[in-house]
Amino acid sequence: VISYHLTKVSSMTDSPPSVLPKVKYTKIFIDNEWRDSESRKTFPALNPCTGEKICDVAEADKADVNAAVESAKRAFTLGSEWRKMDASERGKLLNRLADLMERDKDYLARLESLDNGKPLGVSLAVDVPVAISCYRYYAGYADKVHGKTIPIDGNYFCYTRHEPVGIVGAVIPWNFPMVMQAWKLAPALCCGNVVVLKPAEQTPLSALYIASLIKEAGFPPGVVNIVPGYGPTAGAALTEHMDVDKLAFTGSTEVGRLIMQASGKSNLKNVTLELGGKSPVIIFADADLNEAVEISHSALFFNMGQCCTAGSRTFVEDSIYDEFVQKSVAMARKRTVGSPFDPKVEQGPQIDQEQLDKIMSLIESGKKRERSSSAAEIELATAAFSSNPQSSPMFRTPCASQRKRFSVRFSRSYDLKQSMK
Repeated sequence: VISYHLTKVSSMTDSPPSVLPKVKYTKIFIDNEWRDSESRKTFPALNPCTGEKICDVAEADKADVNAAVESAKRAFTLGSEWRKMDASERGKLLNRLADLMERDKDYLARLESLDNGKPLGVSLAVDVPVAISCYRYYAGYADKVHGKTIPIDGNYFCYTRHEPVGIVGAVIPWNFPMVMQAWKLAPALCCGNVVVLKPAEQTPLSALYIASLIKEAGFPPGVVNIVPGYGPTAGAALTEHMDVDKLAFTGSTEVGRLIMQASGKSNLKNVTLELGGKSPVIIFADADLNEAVEISHSALFFNMGQCCTAGSRTFVEDSIYDEFVQKSVAMARKRTVGSPFDPKVEQGPQIDQEQLDKIMSLIESGKKRERSSSAAEIELATAAFSSNPQSSPMFRTPCASQRKRFSVRFSRSYDLKQSMK
């Protein structure tokens, strides 16, 4: 369970929590330069609290992805500055990027909360430091990637050499934009690859700002390219590109299947997938009940429940089931919902109307299917947002003043050993 202290937000920031950041970069980043899309099209970046437009972002399409791949190809050419660079120097560049993120951590946290909707305290205490730590870890690993010498029979010298894959395509989701960007860029750059990254269309702003820091840190042109856009256009062009050697994707299982198909239909590029799941929390009667309630609550509600490892299924031993549900209802009722820039708020909005509607439909489906649900179980499905500030304009759209967004499905476990088989 990640612990963070929202009440300390004011002491962690350089500005009052209510100060919104000014967006500085909205164009496509190719060859260390900012450019409009070839089509001159843009798409709106929306504030998930209000549904209002933050800014317009250049919309990359196939032509822009092709340009980004060509830039990456030039950067990866034998004899280029990047290919000739010592591994230790790659590590220094990654550390320099981490230093710049440390310098701008307050701005980065605010930008992430504005674009994603997560509480500022979470961005400050989790997202920004985790991303920085990732870059620093791989900075230290850059000059430790090496092969082996292998003793074999005969008058031979046998060895292995680890070399970069080449052009890496990366597609990241909207739930942890800054962290996911770090998880894709840091290991790829550490090993000497070049990258074309497509951020989620819901949350492109932190990725674009970090692109400016990549240039400031001194990475050669073409080593990192950022192409904001939509999955069916920019994402598909990247996954199908014949010159992309590897594709790293974090997102839904449905899209993961499409990426595997695109790899098979193109150049059989190496694919790494990090997809969603239904992670169970299992609670036995001998557990500390109060601690179990707190852990299962945090496992589900952290980051507004938008987490690939969220504890979205809870199995509770029958003898403690009723008490567990009652305590869970009480904890859900205490959860504070509102603007991510309010230091007292624990939970911001869902990322967009689509996600909110999906959650609401799951709650209704659960009510219909679980005919034996107790009154407490039904209440738990709706209680978490009963304190939603109805008068706040931050939650009129896309939140639509809803008081209920999550359901926790509790299963009675009469024989846990049997149910786990």
